[in-house]
Amino acid sequence: MRSKHPSSPGYARRVTPAQSFPEPTNTEAIRVIGRFEAGRGIPDAMRSDVRMLGALLGQVLREAGGDDLFEDVERLRLATIQAYDEETSDAFDRAAAIAESFSVERADEVARAFTCYFHLVNLAEEHQRVRVLRERAGQPGREDAADTVATAYARLKTEVGEDEARRRLEGLRFHPVFTAHPTEARRRAVSSSIRRLSELLTQHDAASEAGAEQHRAHRRMLEEIDTLWRTAPLRAQKPTPTDEVRTVMSVFDETLFTTVPHVYRRIDDALRGDDSGSSAPIVPAFVRVGSWVGGDRDGNPFVTASVTREASQIASDHVLRGLERALERIGRTLTLDAQGTPPSAEVTAIWERFTAAHPEAASDLATRSPDEPHRRVLLVLAHRIAATRRGDDDRFAGPEELLDELRALQTSLADAGARRHAFGGVQHLIWQVETYGFHLTELEVRQHSQVHAKALAEIEGGGALSAQTEEVLEVFRAIAEIQRDRGLRAAGRYVVSFTQAASDLAAVHRLAKHALGDDAPVLDVVPLFETFADLQAAPAILAEAVTFPEFQARMAATGNKLEVMLGYSDSSKDVGPVAANLALYEAQEKIALWAKESGIELTLFHGRGGALGRGGGPANSAILAQPPHSVDGRFKLTEQGEVIFARYGEPAIAMRHIDQVAAATLLASSPTVESRTSEAATRFADIAAVLDTASRERFFSLVKAEGFAPWFATVTPLEEIGLLALGSRPARRGLSVESLEDLRAIPWVFAWTQARINLAGWFGLGTALAAVGDEQRLAEAYRDWPLLRTLIDNVAMSLAKTDERIARQYLALGDRDDLAALVLDELQLTRDGVIRLTGGERLLENKPILQRAVQLRTPYVDALSLLQLRALRALRTAPASTGSGADDEQRRLLLLSVSGVAAGLQNTG
Repeated sequence: MRSKHPSSPGYARRVTPAQSFPEPTNTEAIRVIGRFEAGRGIPDAMRSDVRMLGALLGQVLREAGGDDLFEDVERLRLATIQAYDEETSDAFDRAAAIAESFSVERADEVARAFTCYFHLVNLAEEHQRVRVLRERAGQPGREDAADTVATAYARLKTEVGEDEARRRLEGLRFHPVFTAHPTEARRRAVSSSIRRLSELLTQHDAASEAGAEQHRAHRRMLEEIDTLWRTAPLRAQKPTPTDEVRTVMSVFDETLFTTVPHVYRRIDDALRGDDSGSSAPIVPAFVRVGSWVGGDRDGNPFVTASVTREASQIASDHVLRGLERALERIGRTLTLDAQGTPPSAEVTAIWERFTAAHPEAASDLATRSPDEPHRRVLLVLAHRIAATRRGDDDRFAGPEELLDELRALQTSLADAGARRHAFGGVQHLIWQVETYGFHLTELEVRQHSQVHAKALAEIEGGGALSAQTEEVLEVFRAIAEIQRDRGLRAAGRYVVSFTQAASDLAAVHRLAKHALGDDAPVLDVVPLFETFADLQAAPAILAEAVTFPEFQARMAATGNKLEVMLGYSDSSKDVGPVAANLALYEAQEKIALWAKESGIELTLFHGRGGALGRGGGPANSAILAQPPHSVDGRFKLTEQGEVIFARYGEPAIAMRHIDQVAAATLLASSPTVESRTSEAATRFADIAAVLDTASRERFFSLVKAEGFAPWFATVTPLEEIGLLALGSRPARRGLSVESLEDLRAIPWVFAWTQARINLAGWFGLGTALAAVGDEQRLAEAYRDWPLLRTLIDNVAMSLAKTDERIARQYLALGDRDDLAALVLDELQLTRDGVIRLTGGERLLENKPILQRAVQLRTPYVDALSLLQLRALRALRTAPASTGSGADDEQRRLLLLSVSGVAAGLQNTG
């Protein structure tokens, strides 16, 4: 345990003015900071990047705020590093005193400086990851890691034979669903600035040392960091749902649209070697991308039917523009002469039909592409995609028509001997259309079961309908329009939050019929089981639902497919992280067994958040810990907020992430993985039972304690987080902080994270491990039981981001020593138990890269936490409802620090 503070849980030492502590000399500062950096094991290239970016930020601070600002930032930086290294109360108090000594205006500037620094450190770390990935890509022996699709496929072949492995590869599906849950604390302007800096850092690497290009990159980085510093870090207004749609679209435009085909190609290269690119690939287009952005109306009154229509239109426009550019780009390069590469009759027919319909456009293309029939046809397809985007008469009926013509072109090229063109650039186009269609994202609607029940009661009770019920009906009309315009894949999944009975699912079909009669859209109604009780009831609810005629008809049309969603966030808030993980495993096990016995092709949709308290953590290890038959080559999950940009914002990282997750998805249903998981679950069932009961009781002793909810709101910045303009959705469904029942899981996690306690990710585990008692058995379980190993490793990551010294300061705000003691005792117990299980003397010693990343940031996060604490104390001790300008200044400081801590911890909700 790092903290050396007195043991009283309510202890919060009053710090003396910063001037009473001796100031370190510059020489000492350099020595302390250098020792700190050296002790983190940072790779030389990354250390160089961090120092360069930090020096540029220092120059910007001096230019913008003067030497005094720079020196104040450095004083606090040095003090927090010393407090981290020395682990003494005096060192901590000195850092706290410096934070307290600043004027509010200066504290505001210092908070912004540290936040900028975190953005730059995160950028340097991402750049290092990309650097390592590129180095490995050039070393085949190192590329052959255990978590690639190619390696997973090779292993699967040895277990099930080549034919069965090929069948499973063909059925592989990875389906991330992007959500607009408000967990991205950065403004889009800030994200854009960081992306430009990333490009400049790459240019700096590629340039000759001390040459003109490196100097130019250096100068432009300085300019961009100045932009970052001068850009307001907080949004002035909440984004609208349409703003959120456009933000997510930037990920497709900049990364995913072009990256996903490269993932397929890289895997095909690894599987087929020299044959890849000269014959038909064996890798299918296995990625499908879903979106709740503009479709998720559960608790968000701003997502209306018109927003859903607009979201679909925006996505379609983006993919059609992308396809148009791709067709033109490849078309311009396909300058193959007809004599050497004669076209097939089908390709000739495509050209003749276009010539008859558009003689002037055909004449222009013929002039630009003399005697180059394949090039002409690709440019024709680009012309028709533009017509599709505009809605002109010459538009494609749908993506299937474009695919037919691309495949005809591919066959013509292959038959004429131009096989590398057929299975090179043209194959990339085919993969893009197979993946994205004309819709880009498969837009999903989500609504709360109680909203449906209320609407049905109104409709079937007669009389005038409320505006809410009219809106519920209008959503089905919007879905029908989207399906008519863009196909069934464009929209049709309808997720029912808080499904507690089969009738909740039947209600969707009844409402659709009320809205459109026999013209109701095709719907895949997806139950979402969220609470502990709902997870336990899930198999019985599903067994009843599939007897409904609407379900039977849809399943018959899809080959007996059924999708079921599991909520990680609310189940964790309901019974605590340990019991929730065990309940989710049990629910999946039972649902998968029922589906297998019923001949149903099940897809489990995992509602995982970014933070560990909401089911976050490495997805590939989580997949390999799932029950037998619960994956079967299909993995679908929600991706939100900062996770979207962290996993998919940079092409090399996106490729690596998709490859890892797809590999785990393919391997999860292998005989060895399934038998290992099943045998471990049986072997350690007694441990699971103890962990479940003990952790749940411990969790309830906290959250069900009298006065817990208002205490929680006092000792964390819960209420203030609601003031951040993170997303369009409200932070809670309507209840006050007197009750946690209706508090959304995101602010529950976000608030504990900001207080540096991270309680949502670990509370109850220490008590549960102690209740098991048998450390040898626990060690065996950690080694052999994937579910427990994943849980423990995720808790270790969560605990590594806690700080007991900071946590004590927050807990002292609540004037409840009993609850503070409960939290701190459990923290100690959990930390000790996890360290004993994972080995070593500190957290994450078995994961050195992750440990380095956390340790590198911790002192700087401490600085922002200290600034946040001073603002929170001022707000908590101010007279109620003063409405003073001083309160507004403190709230701004607090919100600035919230944004900075989120950047430093790389977690929000």
